Amino acid sequence: MNLEQKSASLQQILKDLTKVVIAYSGGVDSTFLLRSAVDSLGAPNVLACVATGASLPKRELRQAVKLAKDIGVEVQAVEPDELSDPNYAANKADRCFHCKSHLFALLTDLAKKRNFNHVICGHNFDDKDDYRPGIRAAKAFGIRSPLAEAELTKDEIRQLSRKLNLPTADVPASPCLASRISYGLEITEQRLKQIEQAEAFLRTFGLVEFRVRLHESIARIEVHPEDIAKVTTEPTRSQIVKKLKSLGFKFVTLDLQGFRSGSLNVMLSEDQKQQNL
Repeated sequence: MNLEQKSASLQQILKDLTKVVIAYSGGVDSTFLLRSAVDSLGAPNVLACVATGASLPKRELRQAVKLAKDIGVEVQAVEPDELSDPNYAANKADRCFHCKSHLFALLTDLAKKRNFNHVICGHNFDDKDDYRPGIRAAKAFGIRSPLAEAELTKDEIRQLSRKLNLPTADVPASPCLASRISYGLEITEQRLKQIEQAEAFLRTFGLVEFRVRLHESIARIEVHPEDIAKVTTEPTRSQIVKKLKSLGFKFVTLDLQGFRSGSLNVMLSEDQKQQNL
């Protein structure tokens, strides 16, 4: 299918769903899905639900709520409280499965209470080739993924988002803060806040796409190669070290390989990944 056919397919899928609750984060995929659902079904038939909690930076939460209101749809905050689940806090290979299970259970109950027919999420067609335990959770709870069903890839979603003048069209992906914590290291609210504050500080130096990965007492900073000089030149280097140490990191390191999405997944064996597909 070409892009026009995929777009038409998405519209038909959404029309068939009639009334939907959307697992909404304010990112590229869920924002495009939200706008598409409103265009196809009308705002009264769409409810955007954003999960609050320590794993979502407050800055992103504010942006997501504002954007949903700008689109003209009702937005509701939900609190999955995944930190209370020892299976999630243990931070093993299936962490995302447990996190999404808490969210989807809440949204499924909410949809029933408010007479919405389906819960949908923003998984796209590219996600089928990636390591994503959250997709397994979506299947377990019967959550539909209209973007993937219409075979829309990330690049195509960005193209269509530009046509709609969505402000998310070209923003970098921003996974939850828990994805920065090394597998096997317990997820705590304190560690999530530590990462959020560290990344907020780095953002003040003009960095756009980067990560602060937490390995015990080590902060491993990933930036694009062209940004390495930006964080290693004085006085910026000293300011970063001072700030991150004040947040509780004992060592502050720069990963010379540079930024890459999902870099912590290299710690997982193929057997671990296969168990959670």
